[in-house]
Amino acid sequence: MLTQFDWIGSITSSPIMVALIGCSVLTLGVVLERAHFFMKRRGNPDATLAQVLQKIRGGHTKEALWACENIVHPMGAVIGRVFENAHASAAEIEERMQIALSEQKMLLERNLGFLGTMAAVAPLVGLLGTVWGIMRAFHDMAATGSAAPSVVAAGVAEALVTTAAGLVVAVPAVMLYNHFTRQMNVMLTVAENGARSVRSALQDTTVPEIPEPGSAPPVSHAPRPSPASSPRVPTAATSRVI
Repeated sequence: MLTQFDWIGSITSSPIMVALIGCSVLTLGVVLERAHFFMKRRGNPDATLAQVLQKIRGGHTKEALWACENIVHPMGAVIGRVFENAHASAAEIEERMQIALSEQKMLLERNLGFLGTMAAVAPLVGLLGTVWGIMRAFHDMAATGSAAPSVVAAGVAEALVTTAAGLVVAVPAVMLYNHFTRQMNVMLTVAENGARSVRSALQDTTVPEIPEPGSAPPVSHAPRPSPASSPRVPTAATSRVI
């Protein structure tokens, strides 16, 4: 049935089919771009996080930071922001971490809005094609003055084909939009959990800050010994009496 249908004639005679083909091409391009992006950012966050925590507990903070910079997963950028503000307050570290998570979310959800729009709009465009085909069928009936099946067949076929084309574009778009959204949420959750684990490890291994060269030494507040407790030294007069 599909091989016997005049696809070229349907496309050239129906502007709705042209719009649906354009939507399908754009949707395919967005899907391929997002699939490639998520595949590159997948990485192995669990193994890398274990390695980073081991280096932090061992006192090798610089090596842990270098390991974070080589992570392609969003967790690497978030942990790097935690390292940059390691000596800040807990509230400031939390704020910086949330900013880093928001930046990574913007990168991950790029073009997903377009994919969701195509999933919602394509069935409506197909419905518009249905109305367009029925209008064409009635126009042919009025032009010929006959209601024979051969007269209205072209308009009805256009109505059905555009409806099917709209669903063919919309159903995969909905499924892939949900899939990419799920992947984004999982990546961000893993990144946030990893950053919080690194922050806790840094707080457990924090050493006191070393004073800068040239600064005044700390003032000792130890109590002075009282005169009564100090030993008495014999004087010359006491030695004569003895």
